[in-house]
Amino acid sequence: MAGPALTVSRASEGDLGFIMATERRPGYEALVGHWEEARHRAALADGSHACFIGRSGGMPIGFVLLRFWNAPERVTLVRRVAVTTPGHGDGRRLLSAVVAHAFRETEVHRLQIGLFPDNLRARRAYEAVGFVAEGISRGSAFFGGVFRDELVMSLLRPEWKALNRG
Repeated sequence: MAGPALTVSRASEGDLGFIMATERRPGYEALVGHWEEARHRAALADGSHACFIGRSGGMPIGFVLLRFWNAPERVTLVRRVAVTTPGHGDGRRLLSAVVAHAFRETEVHRLQIGLFPDNLRARRAYEAVGFVAEGISRGSAFFGGVFRDELVMSLLRPEWKALNRG
């Protein structure tokens, strides 16, 4: 049985409390990371980032932060995906909606995401949306004071179009 419809909209400064609380949920410190309020405010204003809030039944369920939004190089980085209740498909639904928004609203050709190789839940969610694993970027994430490897995944516009024609 499907739950309430998911809606996605651009985040505003009024959403910062929700964003910061969500990225600080227990267990996320090793997977998601977080920013201080000033950095979030700067990202909301800089034109290079786009942050989307997902709502179900009118309640916020998570956010997706993109970097290089509508960049001339047509490559956008999915910087952060975080939901309030992981493990129930909300992350996959939210990311799918944001991906559709990016491909429909910009000329982006490639969406790229990096994740820690041992984060199997995230990998399954990203694959369900259409992202394809490309390989390991060694030592590319400075996270928690150490350099960590990242699994690089991407979704190209032609792939997304092929997946969304039915």
